Amino acid sequence: MTTRFDILPTPLEGLRTLRRKPVGDIRGFLERMFCADELSQILGCKPIAQVNRTLTGMRGSIRGMHFQHAPHAETKFVTCLRGEVFDVAVDVRKNSPTFLQWHGQILTHDNHATLVIPEGFAHGFQTLSNDCELLYFHTAAYQADSEGALNAQDPRLAIKWPLEITHQSERDKSHAQITQTFQGVTL
Repeated sequence: MTTRFDILPTPLEGLRTLRRKPVGDIRGFLERMFCADELSQILGCKPIAQVNRTLTGMRGSIRGMHFQHAPHAETKFVTCLRGEVFDVAVDVRKNSPTFLQWHGQILTHDNHATLVIPEGFAHGFQTLSNDCELLYFHTAAYQADSEGALNAQDPRLAIKWPLEITHQSERDKSHAQITQTFQGVTL
């Protein structure tokens, strides 16, 4: 069987990049965005439970850093369909050797990359162009009472956002800074 993905590691255990392999000709291309069979080593037995799409209109905007607590923890597959974003995942797993470390990478409409964010990671992004459209596949449906969040500008995280922050929701700006009592999430 010909696979349509390369699964690449990142510096944070469990966080991966999928490099999609489009098949094309003079007309354009066909690209497999998801295949449960080919991605079973990441998914295990979990199905995709929800698919979301975002559109962020203004360059420099930040969305995130969000995660879900157990029992609604989720794996996310994040793809940029239009524009360019700096996509970031932060390890919030209790007792992880990379606790509170972050990894960021650029996702664009034409670099054929998807960031696969496992359970126990917070996720957010900054738009590097106007009109950025992202597609998310989630292994759990959103549950408001299970949501957790980090402040994207928390100095303890020290995320190096590539651009000056131009827009952020009041809700995301109001997320508390990490305190010494934050021990991470248990899965």
